[in-house]
Order: sequence, then structure tokens, then C-alpha cells
Amino acid sequence: MKANNRMKLSFYSRSVNEGFARGALAAFLAQADPTVPELADIKTAVSEAVTNCIVHAYPDQVGLVYLTAALYDGGVVKITVADRGVGIGNVQKAMEPMFTTGNPEERAGLGFAVMQSFMDKIKVTSTPGKGTRVTMTKTLAVKK
Repeated sequence: MKANNRMKLSFYSRSVNEGFARGALAAFLAQADPTVPELADIKTAVSEAVTNCIVHAYPDQVGLVYLTAALYDGGVVKITVADRGVGIGNVQKAMEPMFTTGNPEERAGLGFAVMQSFMDKIKVTSTPGKGTRVTMTKTLAVKK
């Protein structure tokens, strides 16, 4: 399926850029005329994915985070957040609620669970030492 429109950007894994990613994505998605709840859901899922890159992918350094969004017929939105950081050794384990590789006093381990609850589909691929890619899909209500 060919995208009707697509955007791609990259930014440093600094916490101040999490809001930038949400805002840039919201501006791009405005053309699809999402409802306020749909937009809030997508922004929350993207915030979690970007925060995972900032906190876990580059724990001792600053690296690049890649955000891609595409719009397809039927209101389908596909978003990818990727990094070239440390990667995840066991994706299935990492996706379990309450699992975190960060400080458990600071991190709840709910990032992937949050993404799954707000999006229709989520796919995570990762290679230790090479990075992680989170692809999320949501179908917006089609307006008449």
C-alpha cells in the first residue's frame, strides 16, 4: 500500500525533544483531521516510544531518534520510532508490564503497555548493539 503522505525527521535523544516529537507529529496528522481523543492517543503512544529511546537506547550518551509517520487511504496512520542504541535482548520480556531495565524507583515499566493500549497494532524489532524499531498503526475514524 502506497502512502498518501509521509514525513521523516530525526533529533537528539534529549528529554526536551519528546515534546518536539509530539508537536511535529500532531502538526503532520492535522491533515487527516483526527478527533481530539485520537490525536491524544497517538501523541501519548509516540511520547512513550520516544522516551524509551531517550532513557533506554542511549543510557550513557546522546544519540539520534528517528520518527517517521505516513498516512494511507481509509484513515490509516503508521508511525515508526527508531534508534541505533543498545537494543533489546528479549523483546517479549521487555513488553511485559512492569518490566524495566531502568531504575525501578523511577520507571514503571509500562511504556510498551501504554503504546499497545492507545494504538491498534504495535510491532517491536530490536537487535542488541544495533537499535530498536517500534512501528505503531492506528485507523482514524473516517469523517463523512
